[in-house]
Formats: sequence, structure tokens, C-alpha cells
Amino acid sequence: MEKFNLVVIGSGPGGYIAAIRAAQLGMRVAVVERDKPGGVCLNWGCIPSKAILKCAELYQTFKQSEKYGIKHNELSVDYPKVIERSRKTSSTLSKGIEFLFKKNRITLYSGIGKLITPKKVGVITESNELEIETERILIATGSVPKTLPGLEVDGKLVMTSDEAIMSKELPDSIIIIGGGYIGVEFAYVYNSFGTKVTIVEMEDHLLPGADEEVAQELERSFKKAGINVVTGMRFKHLKRNKNTVEVTLEDREGKETKQLSGSHVLVAVGRKAVANTAPTSLSYYGKSPDLGLKELRIEVDEQGFIKTDESYMTTCTNVYAIGDVIGPPLLAHKASEEGVVAVEIMAGHKKKLNYDNIPSCVYCQPEIASIGLTEKQVRERGVKFNIGKFPFRASGKAMAVGDTEGFVKIISDSKTGEILGAHIIGHGATELIAEIGIAKTLEATPLEIGSTVHAHPTLSEAVMEAALAALGMARNI
Repeated sequence: MEKFNLVVIGSGPGGYIAAIRAAQLGMRVAVVERDKPGGVCLNWGCIPSKAILKCAELYQTFKQSEKYGIKHNELSVDYPKVIERSRKTSSTLSKGIEFLFKKNRITLYSGIGKLITPKKVGVITESNELEIETERILIATGSVPKTLPGLEVDGKLVMTSDEAIMSKELPDSIIIIGGGYIGVEFAYVYNSFGTKVTIVEMEDHLLPGADEEVAQELERSFKKAGINVVTGMRFKHLKRNKNTVEVTLEDREGKETKQLSGSHVLVAVGRKAVANTAPTSLSYYGKSPDLGLKELRIEVDEQGFIKTDESYMTTCTNVYAIGDVIGPPLLAHKASEEGVVAVEIMAGHKKKLNYDNIPSCVYCQPEIASIGLTEKQVRERGVKFNIGKFPFRASGKAMAVGDTEGFVKIISDSKTGEILGAHIIGHGATELIAEIGIAKTLEATPLEIGSTVHAHPTLSEAVMEAALAALGMARNI
């Protein structure tokens, strides 16, 4: 029987990064993966979706090319090739992770992992079963899409992001239930390629939890692009016809209803932990076993997320968990950092992850990125604060490239200058947010950002100007 210092169940951005860091720390490591290395993020989420989003952005740019003085004839999209490109990108990166495992002498087992004891993991493959002995176990099984009663997925008329990311069929019209980051990204993609899109969000604005000004700006942009945005309504009933669907919505009090029709429905109401039962998509093994939490008395909360302490240990000694499986925020980079911190703690290091400094990004156009507190959260805490905003329409670089939607918003403590939160909506937002993340890590203030010389013309000047605006020192607004 093989013996290891650490067995990681799941090779997504949390699991594979944790495995590599553990190997760097001198541990003998094995990884158990039911699918391809890279997990949901690389194979079904982050990477393929961003490849598709890039194609959508490029197509939108070509459609508007005459404003740049560039003419074209008979522009069209080959959507199956868009999907094929995204799959090729994912496959290339997945092979890259396999190379990293070999480079770091990490043993990869292809199969379904099951907890047997706190120091033993079972691996169920297509043809047999085996057991691995280990000093510690790290659960990094991630999450899968949620559905709603009455919105059962058939993979044809009703899809989740898993089916949509693979489908080579471009819907004529689609109703997206859920206005979170997955919903708005797919809304942008489908709208860009000519699909009639309606996006439905139960809360008062898209992207619940985001800064309200940012959400309002996104809604304005979506409506301008022809996307039908319905907020304050929730799903009630679905009628499936042969080639179409009819959706009934109701308000939160259940008093008013609204009827929608389309060729497809995309369910984007969030994700749930892969903790208690393996996903039904594993039926090709002929087995869908429990992960084994109950047998080891590993506790989960009311939402099904695994409970852990500050060291990421579960309620079972020697068994740890990280990433989506332990709860929000369900972000790939959060999972990666938790993986690093968890294995460094196992190695005796004193580590702690600062969750206030984890950025959140949405990759539709205009892009959205944020870090720290929203304005509403700061107000609720009763902190006296300053706000600095700079619109991209006042940026020379944004004007030159033709992407003037959105703004940079920085919220700082009026007494100490501490940056409490930052929110960006606009082209390049997901890259710009890193500057503010570094500033927060170094405990820099708006004065220090504003005093840093930024190259001209760049979009990053908008960050500098927003910082100066928080001090009443903006130069270009």
C-alpha cells in the first residue's frame, strides 16, 4: 500500500496549488482527481469561460469597427469554433498541471476519492478500487451548480453553466435565472453573439453584494446593449414545450407575476459544495459514493459547506478542507491561497489569510473588480470615510481606445487614510484591481497611491486620480 505525508482530494486551483506547495515543503504528496487536473476552474469554469468571453469581446469590437475607421463585410461568428478554442485552452493548461505534478514528484490518481479513516483514502477507478495511507488528508473537492425546484436540468432546454460552457449551439433566446457573476458573464456572451437575452435577479440589482453604484452602472450598460434586465422577481414555474420554454416569475411577496418565453433557460443561482455526495455526472463509473464525511464525523453547516477551524482542519483530526467546499467567497484565487496557508500550517509555519484583501472579479464587458468593503458596508459600520471617484470618460487612454464606460471608486477612512474598499467597473478593471490589492497589503493610503507617478497615457491613471479625488486633490475632473 502506498504511503504519503499528504493526500489531496481534488486538483482544482485549491488542490493542485496546495499539493505543489506541500511538495516544495518536503512532503510526499498524492492527488486524487475524478476528472482532468485543474478541476472546475480550469476545465468547466474560469478558463474556458474567459476564452469564450474574449471571443465575445472581439466580436463586439469588430461590430463597432467603423468608429475606428475600419470597415468589413459580412461579419459572422462560428460558435462551435468558439467553444472548440475554449476546450483547447483548457486541455493545454490541464496538461501543464500534469507536468507540474511530475516536476514536483506528486503522484496523481485518476478516480473518485473517498475518506476511509483519518489516515486512509480510497480511490475508485473505472476498473478497480485501491487504498492510500497518509499522515494527513486535504479535501479540495470544490463546488457544482445549484438548481431550483421546478428548474431541473435536462442539458437541452434547461442548462447550468456546466452544460452552457460545452454547448456548441447558440440559443435564439435565453432566460438567465440569477444575476450573479455567472449570470452576467453568460448574458454578455450570448448578447454579443446575437442571442436575445433576459436576465432575472431576485434582489434589487444585479450582482447582489457588489457596490450598488457599480451594479447600477452595469445595468445601464446591459440595457444599452439590448439585454432585458428584470430585478426584484424570482422564479416560480417553468413550462417546457417541444422547442421553447415559458417561465413564470413572481415578486418577493408572491403578489405579482410576470411571463417570459425563450428557446432556453440558464440556471445561474449559485453553487453548492461537493461534500456529501459525488455529482451525478460521475455515473460513468457506475458508482456515486459519498465522500465519507459522516463516517468520520466531519461536520457541515446548514448550506452543506464543511466546517473548519483557523488551520483549515475539519472536526476530524488530520483531515483538512479548503476552497469552495468550505464556503464563500467561492473564488479560485481564494482556494489557492487557502491551500498554501493550510499546508504551511501543517509544516509548522504560522500563517493566516487576510480575507479582507481578496479581490473579486467579473469578466463581462464592462469588467468589474472589487476589494474590501462596499460603501453600504462602510456606512453600516459607522466609520467616517472619504470617497474618491474617477470616470473613465475623463481618461485619455480610455478615450483613445474607445472604452469610456465606468469608473474607479476608492473608499478610505477619513481619519487614518486606510483603504477600506475599492470598486472598478470598466475595461481592464480585473487587471487594475491588483494595484489596490498591493496597496492594501502594504497598508498604503490614497495619498501614497496619488503620489506614485503613473505612466501616461494608461488606464492605471484612473486609480491614481480616484485616490487623489478621495483627498480632494483630483487633477482631471
